[in-house]
Amino acid sequence: MYDFEEPMVMGVLNLTPDSFYDGGRYDTVGKIISHTKKMLDEGASIIDIGGYSSRPGAFHIETSEEIRRVVPIISTLVNEFDNILISVDTFRSEVARAAIEAGACMVNDISGGTLDSNMWKTIASFQVPYVVMHMRGTPRDMQEQTNYEDLLLTIIGHLNRLVYELNDVGIKDIIIDPGIGFAKTVEQNYEILHFLDYFKVLERPLLVGLSRKSMIYKALEIGPDDSLNGTTVLHSIALSKGADIVRVHDVKEAVQTIKLLKKLVNP
Repeated sequence: MYDFEEPMVMGVLNLTPDSFYDGGRYDTVGKIISHTKKMLDEGASIIDIGGYSSRPGAFHIETSEEIRRVVPIISTLVNEFDNILISVDTFRSEVARAAIEAGACMVNDISGGTLDSNMWKTIASFQVPYVVMHMRGTPRDMQEQTNYEDLLLTIIGHLNRLVYELNDVGIKDIIIDPGIGFAKTVEQNYEILHFLDYFKVLERPLLVGLSRKSMIYKALEIGPDDSLNGTTVLHSIALSKGADIVRVHDVKEAVQTIKLLKKLVNP
């Protein structure tokens, strides 16, 4: 487990043609290597690789296609960059297993194990850090499931139960993610951000994914391409409320945000 003495930046590498912001941008090995190098040079601690778009209404792909997209790239990057830390963004145990065997050292599961009953067994067998996120339904229908009697109590209770169940099956390195943008409305996303420090009661490292999401560009009536400034503002808030990892498309700006906040706390 990482010590999280300082917040970490997780750089996003989407190998999908249909992700909401950068889908299809990195469609050759050369582009992928170049972008990964850029993120590492700018200060990314972890590279999060995904081959299945989790945006609302995303197209479904078969497990074999997801493996085809991510596993060869993980092998390539492990060979290209010394000591690179790669997280695989998947809710499928077969993909997680293949990715870890190829060199990934973390699994980032948007479903927290709810979409694949074998995921926890896989994580336990490899003993890699595991990100469990709160989501209802699947990426295709999650935005139809935003009716909460008590938003914060529901999410914290769900994550707390998962942490206990994961401990029971021998998984200790657990990172929690409240799932901003997943089965939540724009208003609910801001409620989570406002009360983000409440999640520290779970006593687990806290990951947040805010980068260029619709809660920014819908609120500002712009598009994802124009959402970097809003992303930086929300990162500042999240970090000040205890986020340990920010998952980002723009590494340099996130690293600068962390450095400036550190100056504020430790002048």
